[in-house]
Amino acid sequence: MRVVITGGAGFIGSHLTDHYLAHGHEVITVDNLITGRKENIAHHARAARFEFIRHDISRPFNIKGRVDLILQFASPASPFDYLKYPIETMKTASFGTYNMLELARQKKAKFLLASTSEVYGDPEVHPQREEYWGNVNSVGPRAVYDEGKRFAEAMTVAYHSRYGLRVNIVRIFNTYGERMREGDGRVIPAFICAALRGQPMPIFGTGKQTRSFCYVNDLVDGIARLARCGYFMPVNLGNPGEYTMLELARMVKRLTKSKSMLKFHPLPQDDPRKRKPNISRARKLLGWQPMVGLEKGLKKTIKWFGDEI
Repeated sequence: MRVVITGGAGFIGSHLTDHYLAHGHEVITVDNLITGRKENIAHHARAARFEFIRHDISRPFNIKGRVDLILQFASPASPFDYLKYPIETMKTASFGTYNMLELARQKKAKFLLASTSEVYGDPEVHPQREEYWGNVNSVGPRAVYDEGKRFAEAMTVAYHSRYGLRVNIVRIFNTYGERMREGDGRVIPAFICAALRGQPMPIFGTGKQTRSFCYVNDLVDGIARLARCGYFMPVNLGNPGEYTMLELARMVKRLTKSKSMLKFHPLPQDDPRKRKPNISRARKLLGWQPMVGLEKGLKKTIKWFGDEI
C-alpha cells in the first residue's frame, strides 16, 4: 500500500510509520512539527519507501500519485499542548480532518481517524463503551480537544454516509511508551522524569482518580487491524487495567529505585475522575487485546527516558 500518516512525526504517528514501513508499504509522513519531532522519524530519512512532508493539514494540499490509506493522527494530544495551541487544535480537528477526508475521497482511499477517550469527558458510565455519548463541558478549557475530536468523528461518519467513503474511527485511551515528550504534561513522562532526576513527582487532586494505560506497540497492532476492517463506527482501543495515580506513582518509584517525594497540586478543571475502556467490540471485530502489562511497558519506557536524559 501507499500510506499517508498525518502527525507522523509525533509519538503514536512515528510508531505507525515504523509499522507500515516494516511491513513493506510506502509511507508518506505529514507533520507541521508543532508537537511532533523530526528525530522520531530520522532513522527512516534514507529509506526508499519513505517521504516526509512538512505541512499544516488545516491548509489544503495534494499528494501526487495513488493513495491507499490515510491515517489522520495530526493533533496536539496532551493537555499542555492543546491548552498552549487551542486554535490550532480545533483547526486541525475540523479543517484538517475535512482536508484529509477530501483527499481520501479524491484518491478513493481508506480513511482512519484517530479519536480519543476524551470524547467521553468526565464519564458517568464506567467502564466506557462506544455507545456512551459522554459528559463533556463544551466551553471548558479541555473542550478544544474533546469537542474537536467529537466534530471530527461526526465529519468522518458523514463522509461515509454521503459518499460511501471507507472509514474507521479509533478512540484511543491513555497510551505510553518510547518517544513521548518530556514536559508535555502527560502523567507517565512527568512521573518517570521526576523520579529519574530525584525531583518531586506531581500528583493532582487526591491522586485517587484512575486511568488505563496501553503500551504503544499494543495500540499500533490494534490500529493496523482496524485499518483492515470494514467497520465504520468508533472502536475503543486501550488496556482495561485501571490504576489510580497514586498506584502509578508508587510503581514508577519502585521501578526507578527513586527516593522522590510526592507533591500534591490542585486538580485541573474538568479532569476526568475515572477512565477505563470496554474493549469487547475490539475483541470481537479485530481479535485484539493488549498483551503488554503496565510494569513491563513501564520498564521499557523508563529505559528509553533514562537514555534520553
